[in-house]
Amino acid sequence: MSREIRVRIAPSPTGDPHVGTAYIALFNYAFAKKNGGKFVLRIEDTDQTRARASSEQQILASLKWLGLNWDEGPDCGGPFGPYRQSERTEIYRQHAQLLIDKGHAYKCFCTPERLDELRQQQKAAGQTTRYDGQCRGLTPAQVSGKLLEKIPHVVRLSAPKAGVIRFQDYLRGELEFEHDRVDDQVLLKTDGFPTYHLANVVDDHLMQITHVIRAEEWISSTPKHVLLYRAFGWDEPVFCHMPLLRNADKSKISKRKNPVSLAYYKRAGILPHALNNFLALMGWSYGEDREIFELSDMIEVFDLKKISLGGPVFDLVKLTWLNQHYMHRMDDHAFVDYIRNEIFNPEYLLKMKPLVLERMTRFEQFVDKNSFFFNGALDYHGVEVIPSSKDSESMRVMLTELLDLFDGIDDWNTKTIHDVLNIHREKIAWKPKDYFMTVRMITTGRKDSPPLAETLEVLGREIVRFRVKDVLDHGLQQVKKS
Repeated sequence: MSREIRVRIAPSPTGDPHVGTAYIALFNYAFAKKNGGKFVLRIEDTDQTRARASSEQQILASLKWLGLNWDEGPDCGGPFGPYRQSERTEIYRQHAQLLIDKGHAYKCFCTPERLDELRQQQKAAGQTTRYDGQCRGLTPAQVSGKLLEKIPHVVRLSAPKAGVIRFQDYLRGELEFEHDRVDDQVLLKTDGFPTYHLANVVDDHLMQITHVIRAEEWISSTPKHVLLYRAFGWDEPVFCHMPLLRNADKSKISKRKNPVSLAYYKRAGILPHALNNFLALMGWSYGEDREIFELSDMIEVFDLKKISLGGPVFDLVKLTWLNQHYMHRMDDHAFVDYIRNEIFNPEYLLKMKPLVLERMTRFEQFVDKNSFFFNGALDYHGVEVIPSSKDSESMRVMLTELLDLFDGIDDWNTKTIHDVLNIHREKIAWKPKDYFMTVRMITTGRKDSPPLAETLEVLGREIVRFRVKDVLDHGLQQVKKS
């Protein structure tokens, strides 16, 4: 009797939910449903310095918005939980010790300073930077002594030093890597948390994942995972690496060139059916030259073998065309309900109320005075944005820095935004009036908008960064000096 098909999506809750997560989730979901299997959601939150509960909730909400509902996960449970890696640390420690007992892993006591010096020496000699195995030969007595001294340590895999490692990729056939390309990777960090590689393999095995369908950027990590499967004595799952989403210039899709947050596309009024349809066309073909189909249609004919390895281009023009098609298919009630629930939803309006109330005397003023709260791109033609004392190049530098600062904010709230803006203004030595009016005009298109940091919080990071980037990409030649 064949095993039940089990696949998973395992996002890290370290930022806004990424469209690439939806892309991989869609193909896992379709494969599971086509084969009567299970689709599992696992949260990979072992990086405790970056993991955010709010990010996890956004990921769950975004996938549910797309209709990619999971059979097992952190919110609904299942027979192989917990489904958050931070709740499974003892499991990883036990398995790391199992590898040590079998002679496939060892404790490493090298300091960060020694490792940094080693990397610098290897770089200077033109060598690949890698751990040199200094602690690999420690005797049990030496290890015990260092543990008694409470010297911090990690656990590393004892990787073979010679030969090749081979494994099968579902779409590419047999792949081969030299063993000397695989480092003695860290499995457990000094804080007792696992690295991605150990947690990934242990979880996939214990959760009985049969097919690992993920992006092709993980191909280079697969030899490490295969070594771990073999060190444990476990059967490997089927590996299937999907082609990466690409920009028009064939570079990997990134927020530098396209909006990548699912929250942005939802806020921009892209319908979930349209986004699913669009992502399905990224490297896969329904057949019969058919480009418009529902998720249920995709599942009915889905076959992993029909995936093309050419880099699919993330074409926003195509997405907009599909979205317009699905908008035209909506009946009157669905159309009105969407505008009411998504564009003018009560939660968003409640956030706006304390910001806009003082600027209104009649409700008829609401849309005109506050349209920037509902727009995506703004029209900057003839708008006075560049301060008289600055030129377009200084504006470009300032806005590029500001984008990086916005991307680095973990908790998007008024206080943090206010602090970031003030620190940046002081750093670049702009006058307060020039700096804050520039940011206000670019993010709202108006001189008389509500308090700036509060407004940016309500607008949300993705809309704010989209507008800043829009000016950087297209608008500096359109705006005027004030």
